[in-house]
Amino acid sequence: MQGSALKGSPSDQRLDVVVTGDEGAVRLDRVLAVHSPDLSRSRLKSLILAGHVSIVKKASVAERTEGPVPVRDPAYHVAPGDTITIHVPPAISAKPQGEAIALDIIYEDDDLIVINKPKGLVVHPAAGHHTGTLVNALIAHCGETLSGIGGVCRPGIVHRLDKDTTGLMVAAKNDAAHKSLGAQFADHGRTGAMRRGYLAFVWGLPNRSHGTVDAPIDRHPYAREKMAVRAGGREAITHWEVRQAFNGRDGKPVAALLACQLATGRTHQIRVHLAHVGHPLMGDGVYGPHFRTKVSHLGERAAAALSALGRQALHASLLVLEHPRTEKVLRWETGLPEDLSSLQMALVAAE
Repeated sequence: MQGSALKGSPSDQRLDVVVTGDEGAVRLDRVLAVHSPDLSRSRLKSLILAGHVSIVKKASVAERTEGPVPVRDPAYHVAPGDTITIHVPPAISAKPQGEAIALDIIYEDDDLIVINKPKGLVVHPAAGHHTGTLVNALIAHCGETLSGIGGVCRPGIVHRLDKDTTGLMVAAKNDAAHKSLGAQFADHGRTGAMRRGYLAFVWGLPNRSHGTVDAPIDRHPYAREKMAVRAGGREAITHWEVRQAFNGRDGKPVAALLACQLATGRTHQIRVHLAHVGHPLMGDGVYGPHFRTKVSHLGERAAAALSALGRQALHASLLVLEHPRTEKVLRWETGLPEDLSSLQMALVAAE
């Protein structure tokens, strides 16, 4: 066994491993578990997902043709002779700390807080994002009142938005509110008033005015950071309707604005479902990269607006729920943020 000890200071540790082929597995995470007993499997997985693990293939070592390549897939298959390097950052407190991060507060009382989340804001601490999250901001703003029922790293959190998805989010400020809101989100409006609405700019124009995608979602079989429509996955239902159609420089439909409502709440649900039916979100480099050639059909202004967007064109515009204490039905709506509004205007100008 080679490289089984951590090297360096506590703030800059490194582990070098050469795969022997005797580990009894070929998966990256399992091979590393054999060579690094000082690191738990969950810690190893977090380091891989955060990009702290790199590999030099055996052929590259012999020929000196290629340097270390970061690998973010715990299931990646390694081979005897491969050299793996783990960079272990200094330990971070498991309990998030409050940080003075500005919040766009839409509504707040003693039980809950509703915010308009900006792009780029991660909801709760995770691998690669231990600070600067919505949770850090909520702890600073709400203090000791924030509900702890969601766990140490997710106080008050009852639902999530992707890092680069903007829009309405609610958080619970005490345990009673957390239980009520959690039950409403689990029910997804089947028996209650709760509704979640999104505005999505997609490639192409659907051939009908409205529809429903009813397709189960599970983890992608190869790219573990992605989700996919898969038989045997968890039930996932998305309702959509066309709000606006946009023509390209040739006068033919090139994109559309859809209003979507969720009947379930799976990770990346809208992004996965719309890509599944052939209308991925504009700007989505994960689920719609093969549509990049469509940019050539946009007008110059629209192409520039899409390039400046730098994210998936998705906004959580509507939130309806029952107040956990008064049982009054509350409704909030928010318009498109500046970057999506600019995209919309540029698409219209191209017609």
